[in-house]
Amino acid sequence: MSTLLKSAKSIVPLMDRVLVQRIKAQAKTASGLYLPEKNVEKLNQAEVVAIGPGFTDANGNKVVPQVKVGDQVLIPQFGGSTIKLSNDDEVILFRDADILAKIAKN
Repeated sequence: MSTLLKSAKSIVPLMDRVLVQRIKAQAKTASGLYLPEKNVEKLNQAEVVAIGPGFTDANGNKVVPQVKVGDQVLIPQFGGSTIKLSNDDEVILFRDADILAKIAKN
């Protein structure tokens, strides 16, 4: 039996891991219609919730994650470790190298 975590703040990523929370797609169309939950697509965009301290490479150089908390990123469709939270939310843990891109804020 697994115990659900209360919030993402209780998860501390290690090494080069990045904890993200998927951005929810709009359930309302531009014309004002509400879509059923099963018809709303999952976006491949997420917000960084926490990052690990990085790791030391084979040459002894410190390698830190390329993103910071609050960044919006593009994540792969599959992969990562999904963690369910008690409030029906979920967060996903990726390696820094698995993050596809950082989304620039305009």
